[in-house]
Amino acid sequence: MNEVKEALRNVEQKYKLFLQQQFTFIGALQHTREAAHDTMRPVASISQVQTYMDHHCHSSTDRHILTLFLSICNDLSNLCNKLETLCSGTTTRDILERCKLLLSHSNDLSTIRAKYPHGVVNHLSCNEARNHYGGVVSLIPIVLDSLKEWVAHAEKLPQHRLNVSGGSAASEQRAAQEAPARAAISQAPASPHLEAQTSASNKANAQGQGSKHGQKKQLHDTEHPSGKHKGPWKPPGRNA
Repeated sequence: MNEVKEALRNVEQKYKLFLQQQFTFIGALQHTREAAHDTMRPVASISQVQTYMDHHCHSSTDRHILTLFLSICNDLSNLCNKLETLCSGTTTRDILERCKLLLSHSNDLSTIRAKYPHGVVNHLSCNEARNHYGGVVSLIPIVLDSLKEWVAHAEKLPQHRLNVSGGSAASEQRAAQEAPARAAISQAPASPHLEAQTSASNKANAQGQGSKHGQKKQLHDTEHPSGKHKGPWKPPGRNA
């Protein structure tokens, strides 16, 4: 979750830089719309901004601010795709679907409006806000608010429904889940077949040791001290 928060903070920092140049952004849209002879309809989609920049932008300043806007939208889209793989909650999934729809290049933004505490719409004239730029300036703050809402809901989910630390966390979780099974296997009694083999082996060893002991005893009883004669030994004495 820390990585997610850090990525979100990085996007917010870029947006703060963009927000300081909102008037430059509106001026760039106005210039490119005039060059495209498209001043009647509102700026209602990301693809429309992309087209203005690609084909009707003749100023480096205008190009810079339009590129910054498109870059932030792309960062937000990538973040949504990443978050989609991290969480299985219904509420968080709905939030991401809403964000992905807003960030779709063909989605109509003309009716959305960022509300308090955001003042982006208030910085426009009534005509600009109502008929031209109210939706496009509201897109980024609305998506940022939604992603913050995603984080708040995700932090409340049980751990087994949230995997935010990548592969290492998943491996640790699997190891923890498999530990009881491994312990049960190590403590389980040997199978009857294995016990039978062990018993037969022990019995054979015992019989072998007994046989060797008997052979040694018999050799001791029958061997002559000189080592030359075998059979029962008698002490030397007179012949009868």
